[in-house]
Amino acid sequence: MVLVVKISLTLISFFILNIAYVKADDLPPIYRLNLVIKIKAKYTRQKEERIASLKRIKGSELSLLEQYQTNNSLYQEYKKFKIDTAIFYATQNLEVAKKLKNKDLSVITQLQLSNLYSSLGKFLESENILTHINRNQLSAPQLFGYYEAQIEFYEHYATNNYSETYVKLIKVYRDSLLTVLEPKSIHYQINLAEKNIYQHNLFAAQSSLLKLLPSTKKNTADYAMVTYLLAYSYQLQHRNNLAMNYYALSAITDVQMANKDNASIQNLALIFYEIGDIDNAFKYTKSAIEDAIFCNVKFRTLRMSELYTIINTSYLEKEANQKGKLQLYLVLISLLSVILILAVIYVYQQMKKVSRIKEKLHITSQQLAKLNHELSKNNVELSDINSQLSEANQVKEAYIAQFFDLCSTYINKLEDYRKALNKKANEKHLDELFKMLRSTTVVDNELEELYKVFDSIFLNLYPNFVSDFNALLIPESQVTVKPGELLNTELRIFALIRLGITDSVQIAAFLRYSLSTIYNYRTKARNKASVSRNDFEKQVTKIGMLPIAM
Repeated sequence: MVLVVKISLTLISFFILNIAYVKADDLPPIYRLNLVIKIKAKYTRQKEERIASLKRIKGSELSLLEQYQTNNSLYQEYKKFKIDTAIFYATQNLEVAKKLKNKDLSVITQLQLSNLYSSLGKFLESENILTHINRNQLSAPQLFGYYEAQIEFYEHYATNNYSETYVKLIKVYRDSLLTVLEPKSIHYQINLAEKNIYQHNLFAAQSSLLKLLPSTKKNTADYAMVTYLLAYSYQLQHRNNLAMNYYALSAITDVQMANKDNASIQNLALIFYEIGDIDNAFKYTKSAIEDAIFCNVKFRTLRMSELYTIINTSYLEKEANQKGKLQLYLVLISLLSVILILAVIYVYQQMKKVSRIKEKLHITSQQLAKLNHELSKNNVELSDINSQLSEANQVKEAYIAQFFDLCSTYINKLEDYRKALNKKANEKHLDELFKMLRSTTVVDNELEELYKVFDSIFLNLYPNFVSDFNALLIPESQVTVKPGELLNTELRIFALIRLGITDSVQIAAFLRYSLSTIYNYRTKARNKASVSRNDFEKQVTKIGMLPIAM
């Protein structure tokens, strides 16, 4: 009888599982997305297996053209999976194309690298590649890749540095792209829909995308893009239910393709956050930021880090509220238990109550004496700290006085320089006058002197700054100052940040460098950090926080 029951339960479970499997496609997209996220690692392993088989082919003896084709297949697998590795294979292909002396393959590979660099946040490298490609010498297929690369470059760049100029350039390049695409092709339809969306022709975009969707093969990049654009257009109309369904379809495709560079699940998380569904918002944000970090997509990682902080805070607040209620119930139960126990033991402990109270008073007196002793000790320590702070303030006042003295010296130098110019003008030594006016020697010398004074004063304020700064970097990337120097350019940038000047524009103005140079220095330093990249500059601002002992 028991055996019959077990067999019956097994058969029932089997049929239930099979029904659930068959009906999976009939589930709402959000439920299906939750299922595929749970087995996301499986799709990643499948992709890694495909990559491993390609690498085995690469390990055999191949002709140059076969090497190019194998590297290109690896690039295609990695470009939305691990950008750094995709760059490695694209760079190899650039060398192979040079050996083949094939300009077409070289241009194609350069455009691939440009796309990868812009996704990685290396905008200077991406722009350099695009600048050196002669558009007039490109064939129609190459123009397609060129215009796509330009669009991606400005879309990624505008994510961090929004400007109407970049938006206009994206529109211009998309219009150019549409001129070289076959009007009946799916790429033409997708780009036309993007154009309509960015021009707020949402109904036109939705109409064309809904017609295109049934003929688009599932589990492809085109299907993910069509559903993403539909979702985005509905989101702009605040039709959140439709937007969430299509974002979910797009995100399902990304997960099943092991596409780590995706936007659908990010936007989906934001919608759930806006409607107050913190659990789903946290789940999708966590998945998205894991993918962005795995793929090393800089512009997505930055965006998701900000969103994750907001959603994670809300999620923790929700959990804290739930825990607070649970703790309240536990406290109430504990109080009731304590009251019950006290009621039971009251009869037996009444006679000992006085002695216990005396014992407690004695212990309390000892504790109070100990606390008084600790308070006295803390007061002495506070007095010492106040003395040190007072001394540090006096030192800073002395440095301020030194800066005033320096300003006075500069004013006197300017007056002497003015008199020298006036003298040359009065004596009509125009050649010498123009020579003096054209020369930058005076400015350069004064700047050099200013930096020396700045370095000296700063290091007097924070004498261990260089060693403390290097402690925040990995050992092989620590900064070494040349003989005769106090600080170099990189150290001066972070010295200004330590002083509270974090705006790159102000730093660039002070140090007479371009904004992009300052940005590059800051980015490279974060990349060399031994601590978290996001906390690096915050740690710099804490250098030398202990009172200065003179």
